[in-house]
Amino acid sequence: MKTAASFLGYSRLDAETTAHSTDHREQIDISTPHPLPTPTAPLYHNLLAPNLWPSASLLPSFRPTFEDYMSRMGDISMFFTTLIAEAIGLPPNAFAHYFDASQQHKLKIVKYPDLAELGIEGQGQGVGPHKDSMLSSYLLQASEHKGLQVQNTAGEWVDAPPIKGTLVVAIGQGMEALTGGVCTSTTHRVLSPPPGTGARYSIPFFQGVSYDATFESMAIPEELRELRRRVLERNGGRLDDVEFTFKTGRYKHLGEATLMNRVKSHPDVGERWYPELLRQIREDQAREREEREKEAGVAKVDGATGKAVEAH
Repeated sequence: MKTAASFLGYSRLDAETTAHSTDHREQIDISTPHPLPTPTAPLYHNLLAPNLWPSASLLPSFRPTFEDYMSRMGDISMFFTTLIAEAIGLPPNAFAHYFDASQQHKLKIVKYPDLAELGIEGQGQGVGPHKDSMLSSYLLQASEHKGLQVQNTAGEWVDAPPIKGTLVVAIGQGMEALTGGVCTSTTHRVLSPPPGTGARYSIPFFQGVSYDATFESMAIPEELRELRRRVLERNGGRLDDVEFTFKTGRYKHLGEATLMNRVKSHPDVGERWYPELLRQIREDQAREREEREKEAGVAKVDGATGKAVEAH
């Protein structure tokens, strides 16, 4: 993957970072194919590129199998998006103008080694808490291992065990941004398999959206916005381990937010192709750490005066 500014290709074990920690997984990232962007295209158009396929002499069925799967899943995801639109009181084609004529979708083939293979005791991070980027994603849990967990609004982690013949559907940050929070992006993670159970395999498909799309919110019916507010109020707000990064005002286009998320997840690719963006990310992370440390510094209260005192 380090050879490609598109973040496509093979990523070795422990090469990706999520929630400031190493993910114990290896994977191949592929997408619906596109030619390389022109030199004058926006930087985030680097995400549109040809695939880096394994050798056909070693895996002759690999490319045709996954090209066919991506094509079928692209059709399914587009249809499912029309159902989401209808569910929130919009016309079925409400999201149509957010897609390109030759829309790029992405797919990963992921291996999560078990704890014995990793040499880790306790709990291992297959992939840390995160939200997917675009509109919707569809996970095929290709082995019978548990490990996928989803966070509810109370901040509790709920198991999502494999069910044969099903896909796990998650809402992405792009969908949350465009619907003004009515469709909430799904926070999820994967725990490494227990020792001796072998590797967990999964194939997540990520529905694409035009990288040139802007962050203007859709005309969601007010009664649904109010319903969302009441749900959050009833639950005492939303407890979430993951920051929502697709914020209006921070980026103009969805592609900018997506590229920043990819650089954050793959700093080795960022160092080679996007050093300025990686520097910006690391500066932002340093400021966040300082703010957390300052908040933690005022942690004790004087029993006599009731005033906060700095902890040492």
